[in-house]
Amino acid sequence: MPNDAPAHPRRRDRIRAAVAHAGAVARPRWEIAKLIPTAGWPLAAALTLFNIVFGLLPVAFVVATSVLLGQVPAAVTGGADSPAWADMMLAFWVAAAAFVGQQVLAPLQTALGELVARRVDGRVTRMLMAASLRSPTVAPLEDPRLLNELGDAGRELEHGFTSPGKACAGLLALVARYVQLTGYVVLIGLFFSWPMGVAVAAVVMFLRHGQRGGLRRYSQVGRIIAADRRRSDYLRDIGAGAPGGKEIRVFGLVDWLADRYRDAYMKWIVLVWAARRRVFLKPHLWMTGAALLVTATLLGAVGAEAAGTLPLTNLVLTLQAVLAALRLGEQYPESDVPTQFGMNAYDAVRTFDASVRAMTPATGTDAGTGVDRPATAIHFDDVGFGYQGENRTVFDGLDLTIPVGRSTAIVGVNGAGKTTLVKLLTRLQEPTKGSVRVDGVDVRELPVDDWRRHIAVIFQDYLRHDLSAAENIGFGAVEHLADRDGIRAAAGAAGILDTLDGLPRGLDSPLARHLEAGVDLSGGQWQRVAIARALFALRHGASILVLDEPTANLDVRAEAQFYDEFVRLTEGMTTILVSHRFSTVRHADNIVVLEQGRVAEQGSHDELVRLGGRYAELFRLQASRFTDDVEAS
Repeated sequence: MPNDAPAHPRRRDRIRAAVAHAGAVARPRWEIAKLIPTAGWPLAAALTLFNIVFGLLPVAFVVATSVLLGQVPAAVTGGADSPAWADMMLAFWVAAAAFVGQQVLAPLQTALGELVARRVDGRVTRMLMAASLRSPTVAPLEDPRLLNELGDAGRELEHGFTSPGKACAGLLALVARYVQLTGYVVLIGLFFSWPMGVAVAAVVMFLRHGQRGGLRRYSQVGRIIAADRRRSDYLRDIGAGAPGGKEIRVFGLVDWLADRYRDAYMKWIVLVWAARRRVFLKPHLWMTGAALLVTATLLGAVGAEAAGTLPLTNLVLTLQAVLAALRLGEQYPESDVPTQFGMNAYDAVRTFDASVRAMTPATGTDAGTGVDRPATAIHFDDVGFGYQGENRTVFDGLDLTIPVGRSTAIVGVNGAGKTTLVKLLTRLQEPTKGSVRVDGVDVRELPVDDWRRHIAVIFQDYLRHDLSAAENIGFGAVEHLADRDGIRAAAGAAGILDTLDGLPRGLDSPLARHLEAGVDLSGGQWQRVAIARALFALRHGASILVLDEPTANLDVRAEAQFYDEFVRLTEGMTTILVSHRFSTVRHADNIVVLEQGRVAEQGSHDELVRLGGRYAELFRLQASRFTDDVEAS
């Protein structure tokens, strides 16, 4: 008894490991199966029925052709008018009908499978979009780990071959394969012996286990090589795309790019080759050898029985059923790859969705109360913040007051936190410490959508929608897109109305060359469209205007002219001008210098220059550079 005792825990561990492995294998398939109803029960039921019929037709063909061959001797002996001849012809027509039925149903099965895939992928795509837009902040979209999940899921949904929808269609296609196998095993059992039928089924499932298990292990390589593969894809796109064509040729980067692409490609493809050899080569050699040995034994048993009293029909049927069943031990192209990798794509979507839910902050205590227009001040109260996945702290104890009804400029060198401050103000990110308060109320206690209706922002990377000029402007207050007079007024105030009126369709002209009657605008004209968008938002209730370096690509003189014009257009409003150029914000009522995550200085331009601190130093440095550039020109 004492000698046996240690074996029990080990046996229990093996049993637990086997159960856990079976659960890990079955769980993804169950998750895919739960997606099938999203294609619609009538369609899913129709495809299932088609697959059952599609699986039975090859079995019927084997039966009919076996009967046909078995009747040949009697039919030849009895002649064309004999019952044997009639039975032979009936078997022929049944076999022909089964064969033709397979040819007819095959494209229908493919079409229904594609329809199931499209519907399911549509549902999963909506799930992915909902997840990416669920959080009122952009924190999930700036988390490198989640971006990997989003990229993997989006790529599979876009290309479609290994999408969750294809996995659902592939899972249903397995019905046809296993209906065939069941039919062949039953035929072997009925017309030869049940032990042989069970043995054939065991060989087929043994080979299938090798195929699916190998594919499952191989699929895990995809996550390991994801980053290197994305890099090689990037280099390939740069080399094959038009945008980089000019610089690649002018700077002589062709050989350099080709070498880098080859290195990046080989870095991940070598891992793929090694995984293929490890997973598919050696295991399949011995598995195939074992299957061949068992198959030879089974066929030998059939041959020995045929030398005795086995009828010709039974012999032909058994041989056909055995050989057809063994062919089902191969890989199923319509099912295996889509289900395995479709599972990975769906898992990436669900992981991304769950992570976004966990990261989504509260959006206000009462979504029906609305938010009053700010009356006195916006205060950053001891605010701390750092981006997910980065060790650097952007703000640590930021204390800043922005008065309502005045213009405030936020300046600082690159990396000082200017854009981050705008994200915190608009609740695209949330402080990790402290709070942003409007008239003394923490903005996290306000309904986020209501709060954002008070803010109009022109980002440095403002969107250029492939839509009409009117829509590009009207998106500043999308619920008022029908306000054409307001759109024209905003365009006029931004100095772009005459240009837009001169387009082929006026304000209804698409701002994209690839669309019918579409045109593109220059960089400066697009900037004015973005300005008009913000002015349209101000027309319909926004009371805070934020400019986050929208003119960073302009020279100093053009940027200064832009800010002068904009200060005039927004006089009396609460405006926040963000810039790294100190010489362009001199007309702001209050200038705040950010440095190392805190307010280094603040005051008017004249006050800060007289102070002789950081602002004055950088102002004079930038001004001298501008003067040198002008003199040199």
